[in-house]
Amino acid sequence: MNDAGDKKQARLRAAVVFAVRSGQITAEEGARRLGVSRKTYYEWEQRALQAMTGAMQDRVPGRPALPQDEEKERLNKEIKDLQKKLFVAQKTAEVRDMLHAWELQKADTKKNTSSPEKKLKQRKKR
Repeated sequence: MNDAGDKKQARLRAAVVFAVRSGQITAEEGARRLGVSRKTYYEWEQRALQAMTGAMQDRVPGRPALPQDEEKERLNKEIKDLQKKLFVAQKTAEVRDMLHAWELQKADTKKNTSSPEKKLKQRKKR
């Protein structure tokens, strides 16, 4: 049966269930109209009522969330972890460069600044 035929059959079943539930016909008559046993009719009726109840429940507004791709989620987490490590490594390199520059400046200052004892020796030589 094609999609249109399936929908037509489903509508017929729903109409019979509504007719039985509203008291227009008996469950036995509904089963006969659908060509099934009373037991099968009651199973279909139960499924229809459950589906209708589910369809009438409030839902969260908006578009439903997309299913999560586990591999994609794992890779995104790995990217974030690597970005954090890269940030720390960059900051460590900056601090190392600053310390190196400070040490060079300190050494240069030591060279250019003489101690009082050295100044005395230099004066005596003159």
